[in-house]
This record gives sequence, C-alpha cells and structure tokens, in this order.
Amino acid sequence: MRKPLSYIALTALVLASVKTTAVHADAIKYPIPSIENKIEQTIQKKTHPRFSWGIPGPISPILHHGSVQGAGMMEEPLKEIDSVMKSMMEQDVMPGAVTFVARSGHIAQHKAYGDAVRYKDDSGEEFQEPIAMKKDTIVDIASLSKIFTTIAAMKLYEDGKFQLDDPVAAYIPEFAQNGKDDVTIRQLMTHTSGLKPSLPLYKMEGTKEDRLQHVFAAALDDAPGTSYTYSDLNMITLGALIERISGVGLDEFVSENITEPLNMTDTMYNPPEKLNERIAATEYQPWTDRGLVWGEVHDENAWSLGGVAGHAGVFSTAIDLAKLGHMILNDGRYGSKQVLAPETIDLLTGNQLPSFPGTKHGLGWEIGEGWYMDALAGASAVGHTGYTGTSMVVNQDNNTIAILLTNRVHPTRDTVSTNPARRQFARKVADAIPVPLPDKQASWFSGYGDHLDRVLTAEVDVNNETTLSFATWYRMEQGYDIGTVEVSKDGENWTGTNTVFTGSSGNWQSTQVQIPAGTKFIRFTYQTDSYINGRGWYISDIKLDSGKTLGYTSDGWVKRND
Repeated sequence: MRKPLSYIALTALVLASVKTTAVHADAIKYPIPSIENKIEQTIQKKTHPRFSWGIPGPISPILHHGSVQGAGMMEEPLKEIDSVMKSMMEQDVMPGAVTFVARSGHIAQHKAYGDAVRYKDDSGEEFQEPIAMKKDTIVDIASLSKIFTTIAAMKLYEDGKFQLDDPVAAYIPEFAQNGKDDVTIRQLMTHTSGLKPSLPLYKMEGTKEDRLQHVFAAALDDAPGTSYTYSDLNMITLGALIERISGVGLDEFVSENITEPLNMTDTMYNPPEKLNERIAATEYQPWTDRGLVWGEVHDENAWSLGGVAGHAGVFSTAIDLAKLGHMILNDGRYGSKQVLAPETIDLLTGNQLPSFPGTKHGLGWEIGEGWYMDALAGASAVGHTGYTGTSMVVNQDNNTIAILLTNRVHPTRDTVSTNPARRQFARKVADAIPVPLPDKQASWFSGYGDHLDRVLTAEVDVNNETTLSFATWYRMEQGYDIGTVEVSKDGENWTGTNTVFTGSSGNWQSTQVQIPAGTKFIRFTYQTDSYINGRGWYISDIKLDSGKTLGYTSDGWVKRND
C-alpha cells in the first residue's frame, strides 16, 4: 500500500445482492481434504520516542536484526509471547511453533518453541529423540501458498498477459463447462467465482491433468460475483492458468519470479529428502497410505496433484515469509529488486469487494480479519492462514509483520483450534506498538482480554450540572466491545450518559459528557466479548469543567506512558 503524501511528509519530519458464506480453510475438518486486581498500577516502558502507532518511521530496504527500541516497539509484550506459546503447547494446541515479529525492517522477535517432529503416529507414541523446532525450521505453510499463487499471477498481469476481468475460459477453454464461461480471473482471486470449497481430488483416479479436468468441469454453487465462498478450487484453477499462460510449472514460475529475487532460499515445493531433518512433520494419514507425512505436502489434494498446486504445496521458513511481507510493505521492492510495481501491491492489498458487506478481500490476501489478526486487524492489515496452523499478518499502517508457524496437525488434525494462539500472538505484537500519548503524559488503559468487565471509578461531588472532558483513543471490535461513561448518586445504581465508544477513534479525540447535578460517582466501563480484541481504550486528561483533578479507583485499568 503506497503511503499518501501526508504520510511521507510526516515520516520525513519525524524519521448486487450479496451473500457471504464463511467457509474457510480452518473450518473444514477431517475427512474432507485440508483446505484451513483492583490496585492502581503504573507501567513504564521504554520505546523509540517518535515511532508510535500509525507512525512507524522510515522502512529499511531489507530486513535486519535490530533492537526492539529501534523498531519503535516495547519489549515486555514481546517477551510475553513466550508464555503464550508455552500455554498453548501445554493445552496441546500444537507440538511446536516459530514466531517472528518485525517493524520497519527491524527484526524485533524471532523464536522457536517445542518440537518440529515428536510423534510416530496418531496413537500418540513419541519418537525416542524428538526433533526440536528451530528458528529456521521449514514448515508446510498450507493455504499461505495461495499468496504465492496470486503474486505469481500478478507478475503475468504486469507483463500484459491477461486482464483481471478476463474470463478464465479464454485461457482454459474447458473451464467454460457448466455455466462457468463468465467467471473472471479476479473472481478466482477474490473467491467470488461461485465454485464450491473443494473436491476430493485425491480419491479420483488418473493423472494430475485428469484431476485438473475434474476441477475445470465443476459446477457452480452460486452465480459468479454474487457470493463469497472460500474455495481451494479457485486457486487450483489459478495455478493451472499460470502454467497455461507461462508455459512452465507453477513451482518453476514461483521460483524464478518470487523466491529467487527475494533470496528466499528455504522456500519451495516438494523439498528434497535431504532437508527432512529441518522440516516439521505434519499428520499421520493412513487413508492416503502415506503414514506420517513428513517432507511431503500435507494437503491431500495438493499431494494428488504432484505436490505443486495453486492452493497448497509451499514449504517455507519464518524469515523467508517475512521477506515476502517486507516486499509488500515496501511497495513491491526488497533491497535492490523491484519484484512488483507499487500499483500491483495496491491491487493485491486493496479491498476488491466493496459491495460485499462484512467481507474485505484483496487479490489472494485477506483484509482486517480479526479472528486471527486480533488487535493488528484494520483496513490496512492483510494476511492469510494455513490449515497446518500457520498465519501471517502484514499491518501496513504500522510497517509490522507478525508470523506464526506451527505444526498443529502433527500427528492429527483432530485437535483444538489454533485461532486462540493466533489471536493472542497478534495481540502481544499489537501491544508492543506504543500508542502516541497526548503531551506524553500517562494515560489510563483498559487492557486486553476476552470477557473483560473493566471499571475506572471517580468519586465526585457535583452540586450543579457540569461537563466532564477527556481525551480518548481507542480500537475496539465494532459493536461487540463497548466503552461507556456512567454516573451514580450512590455508587450502587448507575445511569448511562448516552456516550458509547466502539470501533475506532482514528486519532485522539476530545470528548465532553454532561454530568447531572447530584452525581457522586463517575465511571468508565470497558466490556469485551469472547472473541476478538482491538488495541484497547486509552483515556487521558480527565477533568470536570471546574478544573478539579479527580481521584480514581481502578478495577483492571492501568496507567501507561507508552
């Protein structure tokens, strides 16, 4: 996403009827093929004096190891990622994980946890000598492969080989079967083609080409352009289209146009056997007669297509994926290589579905999905997940990359969801990005968490109607996480002031609330639901129009001077 001129100047100065079917890879389960206290506290944390939320500072040409402070981040939340991962492994969410965080090119956190290979089979029998997860462990990234497919396709687009609204059938004539002659390439990339989520290709006899013909012959579930349904068939078809137009295999095209220019030396399809000791194992699959899948693609359909497919098949490391993310942040450039034009990055990461309420999607990239991006979500946040327990978030407003790689399907996909791990990881990353506080004074912060009921109470003596004023900054899940201001005459019975906060404030805002005569107590309440958190709620410079400073009792709120 290219920065507007105002952003560039600031950086230089301070360094139709639509329905949505929420069928996502992580919602599809076996045996369908895997497609994915009350004491006031003051916390002081050192960070870069200028680079705060929405003001990330200049971005470096390439990723490099730097200090947390140099990245404009706070150290404590990044340290807390350790306890999140440990907790998740104790709950058997996954045997191991790799986490990676960078901002403006500074690598701020990169760690490995647990094991990459632990189990012999799905009975739970363990190897005598498990293989530990390492920072450079190669992971089957599952549906994160779709990002590679769309980027590869956009390289052909840049070369003038097709237009986004061209019919797919113009390049794959047999795709026109069963009413698909009007399905466009853009609709494949945005999952609005009308195709169903998947087909059990691995159960079908024949060659790779035979199985592709089953995909090309598939009937539509919905008219093109009228529904959003996350579908592997879209990306399988897109991968085939790349091969038809380019005349080479998808793996070769991705290597020549993406991984080689970005120096992603550990990213590939069908990794050679000599790399097995570096690869995280996935699932024990007796139904495919493969036993423990280790060094081969986990997805059954991708396996049946020779390990190279548009929807799955890529193996990679956290640092390699971060190079791809950094290229996105840097308008298509990594170091001296211009991989994509800035205008192409805008197409990939901009919302292509403005007429689909509740669904934002770029070309291949998902936008602002709080169910795994949590507090990093927003209009500028793009990313994707993978069925094997992977996720990647690129927050363009903050030049921040957050990558979580796990082997959660090892030794079986019949496990608890990885989504809490994804959200809590993203929440810590977001918390490490400081909020710019007005006049650099400590502000009250609501905190994070599910099912919160945080209260900040001030005892007052209001004889005549007066005005309460304060500055506020917030990022909350729209309509589900709510902030209010309430008043009481006795501290027991509370009345709302019709002042409600939800969604985003944008920047800091000045707010005034009328306080009725007879009020003895004023309180700020912050309540969250069970799912997604935003960056939270900050309140500063609270005062009555009399100018009297208020004293507070805090239940969960803390003072921060980010």
